[in-house]
Amino acid sequence: MTQPPSPSPTATYRLQLQPDFPFAAAERAVPHLAALGVSHLHLSPVLEAVPGSTHGYDVVDHAAVRAELGGERGLRALAATARSHGLGLVVDLVPNHMAVPGPMSLNGPLWQVLRDGPASPYARWFDIDWDAGHGGRLLLPVLGGRLGEEARHFRVEGEVLRYREHAFPLRPGTEGLELPRLLQAQWYRLAWWRLARSELNYRRFFTISELIAVRAEDPEVFEATHGTVLRLIREGVVDGLRIDHPDGLVDPGGYLARLHEGTGGRWTVVEKILTGDEPLPKSWACAGTTGYDALRHIDGLFVCPQGAGRLFSHYRDFVTPLADEGGDWEETVRRAAYEVITHDLAAEVERLVRTAGRISARVPGPGDHAPWALRHAIRELMVRLPVYRPYPADQGQAEQDAAMLGAAAAGARTAFRVPEEARAVDLIHDLALGRLMDPPDLGRLTDPPGHDSRDCADFAARFAQTASALHAKSVEDTAFYRYPVLLSACEVGGTPGEPALPPEAFHAYCARVQRDRPVAGTVLSTHDTKRSADVRARIAVLSECPDRWRDVLGAMAEGAVCDVGAGGLDGAGPADPMVSWLAWQTAFGLGAPGDGAAAERVAPAVLKAVREAGLRTSWTEPDTGYEEAVEEFVRNGPCGPTAAPLAALDEEVAPFIRANVLGATLLHLTMPGVPDLYQGTERAYAALVDPDNRRPARFCPELLAELDAGGAPRDLSAEKLRLTTTALRLRRACPQWFGATASYEPVYAEGPAAEHCVAFCRSGRVLTVVTRLSLRLVETGGWWDTLLRLPPGGPWRELPTGRELPGGAAVGLSELLAVSPVALFVAE
Repeated sequence: MTQPPSPSPTATYRLQLQPDFPFAAAERAVPHLAALGVSHLHLSPVLEAVPGSTHGYDVVDHAAVRAELGGERGLRALAATARSHGLGLVVDLVPNHMAVPGPMSLNGPLWQVLRDGPASPYARWFDIDWDAGHGGRLLLPVLGGRLGEEARHFRVEGEVLRYREHAFPLRPGTEGLELPRLLQAQWYRLAWWRLARSELNYRRFFTISELIAVRAEDPEVFEATHGTVLRLIREGVVDGLRIDHPDGLVDPGGYLARLHEGTGGRWTVVEKILTGDEPLPKSWACAGTTGYDALRHIDGLFVCPQGAGRLFSHYRDFVTPLADEGGDWEETVRRAAYEVITHDLAAEVERLVRTAGRISARVPGPGDHAPWALRHAIRELMVRLPVYRPYPADQGQAEQDAAMLGAAAAGARTAFRVPEEARAVDLIHDLALGRLMDPPDLGRLTDPPGHDSRDCADFAARFAQTASALHAKSVEDTAFYRYPVLLSACEVGGTPGEPALPPEAFHAYCARVQRDRPVAGTVLSTHDTKRSADVRARIAVLSECPDRWRDVLGAMAEGAVCDVGAGGLDGAGPADPMVSWLAWQTAFGLGAPGDGAAAERVAPAVLKAVREAGLRTSWTEPDTGYEEAVEEFVRNGPCGPTAAPLAALDEEVAPFIRANVLGATLLHLTMPGVPDLYQGTERAYAALVDPDNRRPARFCPELLAELDAGGAPRDLSAEKLRLTTTALRLRRACPQWFGATASYEPVYAEGPAAEHCVAFCRSGRVLTVVTRLSLRLVETGGWWDTLLRLPPGGPWRELPTGRELPGGAAVGLSELLAVSPVALFVAE
């Protein structure tokens, strides 16, 4: 029986499923999670994945629910228990890629393609360029060394070729051939893993060769890869969807339209990262983004703009970075982009060059472009895009994309020494927009009659997909780690060069969300955030006391800097003040300065940071001496006895950390949109980058029961839990005050400290009041006679204290916020 579309959630709770936390564990947690006040559980991917996967994004079989989690029976049991407690299920869906697993046989469709080649009915599933120069074969970069060096590790067993722990199907009829001929006769070419970056001929997820792209734009592929989830929706097991990485798709808008039809319009959010004031395309049939844009607008409120500038000055004095190695944000991003596009994405660029070359040869007007010129034009245009990607298949984006690509093209032309050779930029610009140049007059037209448009459409789609990968890898995974001035600003969707946002920007954002996408997702912590919200809230305080941070590092003298050349580690190199700055902030953010046990969490996060930065070591070219020195520094410095001054600072700023944590929490739970809580974040939750933030969930129903019985919060964790449950239960009880038909009205304080108050009213019935930059507020004497005039109506009753204030009254903020830095009122 077809289920009617379910209403939008009032709030969702993300559970990171894995073998150590399967459906049964989630089912046991349902009573507690329902008591929190959420309306839906938000599950990480549930389809069959690589065994042992702790995230589930490495899907191997779209037709089955993951057995390690309990299979479809376990999912249905979870759904039934959730339903009995008033909860629905939202599931994370991965449409863009599948795993290239070991053993390969786990991915049945890919196994058949390896056996039967382009003739396989599954060949259309995968984005493979069979004409990319490997003799019509698929490159598999799985060998630990060059082919000749690894040949002794091959063996044939029946219809299977084995190499170490890997197994590959043999092309029928080739089983009896001698090894050299047998390898040549397959539909795949086994190769050294280092060839992936320049020779790969299948599209992958970013730069991860273990994830092969799926052609979800093909209707048959869509039906095959979405059939199980759509069936579970029709049968009432699943109520909504989160779509992973839509920017990897050929046509995200077209995909979402097909998905909307298939789900009957169920609530769906997309993991689209918006940059600056970039809007979500209007044509996308979804509720909105998952909410990283909300995260940026909340976090920015708690960064002091003047203090952030002074902190940068101290950082520059301490680290002395080059402009393009962390000394200037824009320069750092630009250098990282050039590195990624010339090295990590070389194979993707070469595919674009081949396609553009074919078009150039067929169409005389824009022709006569050498491969180097096309390559240069592609690189120079792509590194200048200010957003993740254009959308050439979306007519609603045409004007916006044309302006963006036009500005990028103007800059790209200046990178050519010979102006005439810069005409290659014109061709690439038009192809990226889905246009062709008309040979007679070089005007911009659609495909001429009889012209084969497949290459043109292919180029436009791949340019956009590669641009998305470039932005993610160069900004999120490289520049963020080279610019550690204020680590709380180095977050997905963030702008570390301008980390602070005024209340006016926050209010304008909330008004847009309520107007355009009122049930979009909002987040503060996710499985992908580099630091949890509470860690970022702690670090943000440093923007209010930059001189104190400088003095703390100075008090530790030589112990403040990682001297990687010491300790007999030959070749480790000179001292590294940048990693030192990053490590100290990381330990402070975790709330563990001087805690030796915390080194087991801080050291891996710092090591990941320096590998991603790629300045002294990397994932593919590790410098073991340097990395050992960094680990030793973390143990003896930020997590050792040297950290005593940092521990003192931690104690000093505790009240202001509290204000940030509670302020961000209340804003998130009452602003426009549907808040998603990451597992454990209803209490104090300090987590670093994955895998630290993907540990199995831990719950504390006893604490909630104590608070519900009238117990007073004993610490910040309990205080946060009480605030969270109060807001969530209000949303669930009165969804009309927060949903699509609700309203959002800023409420402004009056007086000398007005800038330290952020307040708004929802639907005339809910009033949120939050303190920002509380340390600076105290330093300037407090609220003085700053007033907040309550909205008319009322009386206004504070939750959960019960205090009542008359509507329209002008109340001093020193009185209103005397006990807590935040307040939540409802109109009676």
